[in-house]
Amino acid sequence: MSTSLRKKPAPRRKPSKTYHHGNLREALIAEGLAALAARDQAEVSLRELARRVGVSPNAAYRHFSDKEGLLAALAAEGFRRLASAGASAAAQCSDPSAALNLYGRAYVDFALDNPGLFRLMFGGSISRNASDELARESAKALEQLRLGIALEEGLPPDDPRVGIATVYAWSVVHGLAHLILDGQIDGFATDTGRLIEAILAISSSAG
Repeated sequence: MSTSLRKKPAPRRKPSKTYHHGNLREALIAEGLAALAARDQAEVSLRELARRVGVSPNAAYRHFSDKEGLLAALAAEGFRRLASAGASAAAQCSDPSAALNLYGRAYVDFALDNPGLFRLMFGGSISRNASDELARESAKALEQLRLGIALEEGLPPDDPRVGIATVYAWSVVHGLAHLILDGQIDGFATDTGRLIEAILAISSSAG
């Protein structure tokens, strides 16, 4: 074949930068969340995320000193999103008891929709005090449940009974989420959605 008829190789494309000046940290977090959605958090690395957004590893290290810093930021964003989902769900109903059920359903749905992120947030691989941001966002997310229970019971949020009821309700939704994620309910129910609603109804009546 004549060399004049050969196709010229396509020029190598440069990595497209998915961020604009000033928001590299946000771009790295977005890529980290995408990586968590695809695989276990242990495989998330700053070098990989830097490559995916088209910057050098040194640029990424200016925002996160190490992997723990990155994971803490990802977990903080997870708690921020959990709080938003819970607030949006509870706001759909003015009845405190029904609002709590909606919050519980939003909690479980969040876990099932974001298993990698959920496991990172609660799995113990990073401390809740790994960063001020993580400590703040996790406290805010879980305070929603306490305030909802206080409203339902007609008690001040700092009442010890509210604390006990909060731990009970949290145990129900958190444990249920993990049982479903780990495939432990197979054989007990074929419709996961109906199972969640039934468990939340039982929990509400027991409370």
